[in-house]
Amino acid sequence: MTHKPQIKIPATYMRGGTSKGVFFRLKDLPEACQSPGEARDKLLLRVIGSPDPYQKQIDGMGGATSSTSKTVILAEPTQPDHDVDYLFGQVSIDKPFVDWSGNCGNLTAAVGAFTINSGFVAKDRIPENGTCTVRIWQANIKKTIVAHVPITNGEVQETGDFELDGVTFPAAEVQVEFMDPADGEGSMFPTGNLVDDLEVPGVGTLKATMINAGIPTIFVNAEDIGYRGTELQDDINSDPKALAMFETIRAHGAVKMGLIQNIEEATNRQHTPKVAFVAKPSDYVSSSGKSIGAGDVDVLVRALSMGKLHHAMMGTAAVAIATASSVPGTLVNLAAGGGDRTHVTFGHPSGTLRVGAEAKEVDGQWTATKAIMSRSARVLMEGWVRVPGDTF
Repeated sequence: MTHKPQIKIPATYMRGGTSKGVFFRLKDLPEACQSPGEARDKLLLRVIGSPDPYQKQIDGMGGATSSTSKTVILAEPTQPDHDVDYLFGQVSIDKPFVDWSGNCGNLTAAVGAFTINSGFVAKDRIPENGTCTVRIWQANIKKTIVAHVPITNGEVQETGDFELDGVTFPAAEVQVEFMDPADGEGSMFPTGNLVDDLEVPGVGTLKATMINAGIPTIFVNAEDIGYRGTELQDDINSDPKALAMFETIRAHGAVKMGLIQNIEEATNRQHTPKVAFVAKPSDYVSSSGKSIGAGDVDVLVRALSMGKLHHAMMGTAAVAIATASSVPGTLVNLAAGGGDRTHVTFGHPSGTLRVGAEAKEVDGQWTATKAIMSRSARVLMEGWVRVPGDTF
């Protein structure tokens, strides 16, 4: 039997925020994979090592978590006054599909650096020392994101003393602005309500804030589902009944938000919406052993991604948290003490994060102008990734 040899494709492996992913330039992909479709999806699945019934991704670049099963494709900008088009693919670990329905906010910090390093930004816009502003067109949700990337001696500065809970080592700070972050078309609150009664079979009727900002997200109160908001990963991920409950909440919330027509469709839309639960501040010990005091945070938030509790917080969900906290009356805002606010510090399993947001009500409709957070990014490896030649 004759087997096709492996092919190699230029790629860069990067950390952005609390995520890792394999980055490609569109023009470097095999011709059959330069357009959306089956060939591209098969390639990215094989690169990451999916689908893997063992859920380890041993034969690929994935790290067997939603935070590390990610791919990015960058291309010449299709929009005026932008530097790059950023397309994000969330690769399922155990199923044969790539979810293109949303953005990865964490990896956005790495997109800024990759854009500069790959020559998408004109050299005369890169200072010798200072900050380079990179305007990113997020192609999944059709929104603008601005990354402020530190530059030293004409090159991207990656090392530094900025610490991010959920990332072991310090690095250079990258400020990221999500402009007009409501995700896609329609209202920021797709049901028209700040709080809804969400009927979930087998669970009950839950109060829920459902918001399209950063990424579609369903927020429920921790106490309504038997939690305190201080839980760590193992408390949720080791409990199959809990995971099934959260998936049921997610599916019915997705229908109510108009993202899918029936709950069966949720199986093929794992990346969005996210589901999260909130609680008032309380003392807890983070996954690293760090003590978090009730006075250190405004609100506690735990969020699930791709069916599992996230080890820290997804960047896009942080945008949703910040935006919801800035709108008086949402569950996030109420758990944070209520009232008007332009920023929030929330506790997550790995520690804390401060995020800012600006929202305003116009003609009875809430809209967000931008959300801001700080992240860091670093190139981990660059060169070529190899896949069998008969992959696609």
